[in-house]
Amino acid sequence: MLFWLLYDPVLLITMILAYIIGFTVMIIAAGYVAPRVARKFAGRFSLQASMAILGLVVVVAGLSGVGIVAYVLASIIGLEYAAAFVLGVLLLVLVLNVFTYLLSPLMINLMYRAKPDQELQKIVDEVAAKLGFSKPPRAIVVEGPPNAFAYGNFLAGKYVAVTRSMLAMTPLDEIKAVVGHELGHHKHRDNAIMLFMGLLPSVLYFLGISLMRYGLVVSYARSASSRERREGGAGLALMLAGVLAIVLSFLVQVLVLAFSRLREYYADTAGAYATSPRHMQRALARLHVYYNTRPHAAEVVQGSKLKALFIYAFTEAYASPFYSTLAGGSGGVDIDRVVEELRRAEREEGISEFLATHPPIHKRIKFLDKLYSVFKP
Repeated sequence: MLFWLLYDPVLLITMILAYIIGFTVMIIAAGYVAPRVARKFAGRFSLQASMAILGLVVVVAGLSGVGIVAYVLASIIGLEYAAAFVLGVLLLVLVLNVFTYLLSPLMINLMYRAKPDQELQKIVDEVAAKLGFSKPPRAIVVEGPPNAFAYGNFLAGKYVAVTRSMLAMTPLDEIKAVVGHELGHHKHRDNAIMLFMGLLPSVLYFLGISLMRYGLVVSYARSASSRERREGGAGLALMLAGVLAIVLSFLVQVLVLAFSRLREYYADTAGAYATSPRHMQRALARLHVYYNTRPHAAEVVQGSKLKALFIYAFTEAYASPFYSTLAGGSGGVDIDRVVEELRRAEREEGISEFLATHPPIHKRIKFLDKLYSVFKP
């Protein structure tokens, strides 16, 4: 009996339908609604104002979604049980996310064979002092394709990780810009902020899954009595409420991803301040060239569970200029020319961009252009 409750065909079909509906809604939102809204508001607000507005929208949308599901649930099983159910799911998601947050530095250090590096630490110390850190994060060299990321928590401390291959292929000023970008994530408390933002769609998603399972249990509880027949009908309503919660989780996730992209722009400003906008642009262009000529390395980044942390991650909406002078990595390429090609790139927003954690490189290049009047090279 328990096996059927966990793997019942009705539950399986309902979950598949919920995913199809939710994913379809997300695709419509990302491919049709979000680009038009983004174009309408582009340039009307500063980066800080845009982050504040979008952050508020994410919080309101997430809490409203939870409220809608709770209201529907209360009308089916009563306010007291609905409140207990929602609070239970919220507590479960919170505990799981906090546990992951606390454990992640240890797992990252083991996964990437992290090692302290004195030369990189000197760079981190220098850039951290310029950005106003009282205590610089620890500098870590890791293995893997060229990239960098920031991670840590209040127990394990803060880390700035740069891959050995990134250090080998990148000039010093550009490494400082990359380190500045990662220090920007620490300074802006992005790890904690994105943890909170990610709770909202997670709560909605787990509410949906739990409601569908609970609805199935109620449906199996039918008997000859009229009361239990009514409860059996409530089972379908609970499963539909679960579908609604999953659809709402997809919608809120689109907003969270948009907020994540703004935080990447914000971190780029720290990289520009650490050296200059030009060095930040050159570092991004160098990574862009590398991954466009290394399909295997690109697959490694795409498949990584940590790609949301990386300074470079794909959206599949990036500009791809033709590099006629490629001679391995970025070694035979005029990086300044690549920056110019990316700056001139014109491409409409695609669905993949609005389902990504990072903006396309050509948009980051153009954003950094706006900082030249603020941060002199």
